[in-house]
Amino acid sequence: MILAASDAASVTGSDRLRLFCAFRLPAGAVGELAAWQAASLAGGRLVAPDDLHVTLAFLGARPPGDLPRVAEALREAAAGSARPRFGVRGYRETRSVGMLTLEDEDGRGAAIAGRLQALLEERGLYRAEARPWLAHVTVLRFRERPHLRPAPPALANICPSDASVFLSRLSPRGAEYSVLESVALGGG
Repeated sequence: MILAASDAASVTGSDRLRLFCAFRLPAGAVGELAAWQAASLAGGRLVAPDDLHVTLAFLGARPPGDLPRVAEALREAAAGSARPRFGVRGYRETRSVGMLTLEDEDGRGAAIAGRLQALLEERGLYRAEARPWLAHVTVLRFRERPHLRPAPPALANICPSDASVFLSRLSPRGAEYSVLESVALGGG
């Protein structure tokens, strides 16, 4: 398990952890996405390069004792899974974020997300959303929708090599993420 000393020291038995599971993006893809963000997006707060990810399941506030069970479910969901392959489909805005939607080229991402969500739900750690899982990377956060229409980056074959349990801490600068545990995915 990867747990920074500052994370471990700041969590007591009564605190709640804001957790989510996600695919981490490869360094090359992060670099290309960060360059695209800087050149193409305005009217909000760019998501920091280290925070770019593809969410599998957002669990929200959980007691610290749930972390081992979340990590176990992620390990089980990822066991024997080949690496997913994503391509950029387009840019889309919701009421508070701009995102790049992704094409799950081989369906492996959706398969891992589906297994993980089912395992978390069976263990009482998560409630599945009514809508289907959407592979995406949040790239911009805003208070007022900027109505951007940037051409998406020409980025193909984004192949995450691992999935992780993240701790999300809210601060005046926005959410800050720390990896608590990471699970390697198979070849791809």
